Amino acid sequence: MEKPAVAEYPIQELLARRWSPTTFGRRSVAPETLRSLLEAARWAASSFNEQPWNSIVAPKEDVAGHRKLVECLVPANAAWAQHAPVLMLVVARMSFSRNGKPNRHAFYDCGAASASLTMQATSLGLYVHQMAGIDAAKARERFAIPEGYEPVAAMALGYAAEQIPGSGRDAEPRTRRPQREWVFGGNWGSASPLV
Repeated sequence: MEKPAVAEYPIQELLARRWSPTTFGRRSVAPETLRSLLEAARWAASSFNEQPWNSIVAPKEDVAGHRKLVECLVPANAAWAQHAPVLMLVVARMSFSRNGKPNRHAFYDCGAASASLTMQATSLGLYVHQMAGIDAAKARERFAIPEGYEPVAAMALGYAAEQIPGSGRDAEPRTRRPQREWVFGGNWGSASPLV
């Protein structure tokens, strides 16, 4: 199950191989592999090295935890993600531990940690699908997430399915906006001469 990116300019092969399927194989993800993914997240850069990310991890073998996390997804995501071997919920600490002031970069830092985890997963032959479609209030209640912490996103991860289904999201071609649409120079909206 490969869908390599067709890049306009050369990129690292690992980045080209990364994609977000909605179908996973049934193979379990070993605990040591999950620890490796979480270690990659641990070493992500963050503002003032605050590391504001927290993860709730629910492998399929944790039947109650996995079901509870599925219940926190919006229905469209729950329909396919319930079959993923591992679900995760990323939660941000919204203030700096060093001074208690708001950390407006917490979500950005959680994204960096999630990207590191995703690249580690790709290097190990795993796939990750990140989801913004969560019910944050339900997640807060179901997992007893304290005040000052905010559910950011969920992830489904696992090994490749035997084949890509013939229809649906996994069969759609991968596309990206060209750089000239989002890389600006001088003024907002003016494409940089670089691109």
